[in-house]
Amino acid sequence: MPLEPMPFATITELGAAYRARKLSPVEVTEAMLSRIAKLDPVLRSYLTPTPEIALAQARQAEDEIGRGQWRGPMHGVPIGLKDLCETAGVRTTGGTTLRDDSVPTTDATVVRKLFDAGAVMLGKLHMTEGAYSAHHPALAPPINPWHAGQWTGVSSSGSGVATAAGLCYGAIGTDTGGSIRFPSGANGITGLKPTWGRVSRHGVLALADSLDHVGPMTRSAADAGAMLGAMAGTDPLDPTSLDAPVPDYLAGLAAGVAGLRVGFDEDYIYSVCDADTARVIDQARQVLSDLGAAVVPVTMPASTKTMYTDWAKLCGVETAIAHQANYPSRAAEYGPVLATLIDAGLKLGAVELMKIEHARLVFKGALRKLFETVDLLLVPVHPFGNLSLVQRAEMLNKPAMRSDFLRYTAPFDMSGSPTITLPGGFTPAGLPIGLQLVGRHLDEGLLVRAGHAFQAATDWHQRHPAL
Repeated sequence: MPLEPMPFATITELGAAYRARKLSPVEVTEAMLSRIAKLDPVLRSYLTPTPEIALAQARQAEDEIGRGQWRGPMHGVPIGLKDLCETAGVRTTGGTTLRDDSVPTTDATVVRKLFDAGAVMLGKLHMTEGAYSAHHPALAPPINPWHAGQWTGVSSSGSGVATAAGLCYGAIGTDTGGSIRFPSGANGITGLKPTWGRVSRHGVLALADSLDHVGPMTRSAADAGAMLGAMAGTDPLDPTSLDAPVPDYLAGLAAGVAGLRVGFDEDYIYSVCDADTARVIDQARQVLSDLGAAVVPVTMPASTKTMYTDWAKLCGVETAIAHQANYPSRAAEYGPVLATLIDAGLKLGAVELMKIEHARLVFKGALRKLFETVDLLLVPVHPFGNLSLVQRAEMLNKPAMRSDFLRYTAPFDMSGSPTITLPGGFTPAGLPIGLQLVGRHLDEGLLVRAGHAFQAATDWHQRHPAL
């Protein structure tokens, strides 16, 4: 494998090269660390690089692979960890300043699982404060590698930037209202939000416990499947984790999408989408149809709007619970955006909260019924193409646009549904736009399979920023 494309190799390509002795985990890790040292002072995707740990893990992987002790597709693969995943001996800040010196003594379950699979930790990745929608004012945010004036997506901003820039082969992201999907779309990568509970949240700092999902962010659907296979599974330390077998997500890739029913609600999508987003969705419809899928009309449940208009109220209550040890006692150390969310949560009445929860139950049931008629749903990531930082800032002052921004993401956190975000095209200025496929609970395998089929027929995921 030539050295130059190596930063953008797939996880499966790395594994094949390791086993054929064409590459070694140590040389790949050294190359990654060198690339981080060269590019990340500008991109700022890593908050805490861990070169010593990475090299020690790479040496162990190289020794094990050399002796035929192959652990699976993540063995020797350098990855980044979002900085809300606890790591023994390495600080875990959650994007805050009040945890700046917090050093856990144990690993989050998802971190341990990836280490058990042989993954190599390059470092802890930057993120927004508390995994909400804004970076702490005291911390310089990451830079979009496609264009410095573009939004990186939140809250897994560092995960999106590092993966897109070839500064890791995959990263952990978390998603409460769109935090895997927004940075995946903005940076032109693939993000897999699993079913709620598919991946343990033990040792992962909470934003909103009943909404938080932990998943992989990679450069292809197959890579997302490989990484999820190492991350998923029940965990006695997290009683909300799902007790269901973890399949081989790569086993069925060749099956494609022929014969699948893909639901598409024209009013839900086209009533707010801009022209660039609509074009990307139209192209995706055609690709899926050409591959043999039946794209069929559906109507989203009537309660869908409540899910994205009232999501922030529920999130605020749960965030207040997550931060009760430090807020309001240390309120001065919080950024204004996260503090405003918590304050709103503390003020919400019990009756209004239960109305939201009851609507959530109705939505989950109606969505489950909808999935009796289709296998997947095709929806945008958000309605506004690839946003500039200026556009994103303007949107925050327009309540209707803020609500529309969550239109295609928040409902599927409220339902706990799995989704895969795929690069689907570019703006006229050459900036990536993503799309989503949504599946039934625990049907991540189908999402990976469908995403792989889409990517075998397109090359959007193979395009990378010029750095």
